[in-house]
Amino acid sequence: MNTQGKVFKYGDNVDTDVIIPARYLNTPDAQELALHCMEDIDTEFVKNVKAGDIMVAGWNFGCGSSREHAPLVIKTCKTGCVIAKSFARIFYRNAINIGLPILECSEACDEINAGDEVSVDFDTGIILNKTTGREYKAQPFPEFIQNIIKKGGLLASIGGADNE
Repeated sequence: MNTQGKVFKYGDNVDTDVIIPARYLNTPDAQELALHCMEDIDTEFVKNVKAGDIMVAGWNFGCGSSREHAPLVIKTCKTGCVIAKSFARIFYRNAINIGLPILECSEACDEINAGDEVSVDFDTGIILNKTTGREYKAQPFPEFIQNIIKKGGLLASIGGADNE
């Protein structure tokens, strides 16, 4: 499984209220929520994101509340992957549960810039910055977690509702 796209870069401690502001949580519609993804720190994100594009961030991405809406809106925007130095524990688990690919790789986060074209191979953990030619190695998920993500989330992977 792979993704490739343009990078949107953010800093440390991007919290769930920045990913999807609480003022919009009055609807259960993921498409409607996704219209507000990242708007408090990047008003152009939803206008410019394309399927497969990649978020790169610093430490503690997804901190704050435990709302599962945060990884859901990122996935609904068709973001191919989030690469960060580290993820808040509950965001990490919620991302896996809904099938949002995430990777931790400090070196890639330090060196990849906004607008770079990046490809990610989830099976090997290889992150290739096509703009600079630099390659990075993240720890890939074990096969059972890769299966959850490939099938679109935990429920879909065990034969429940399709989350794609």
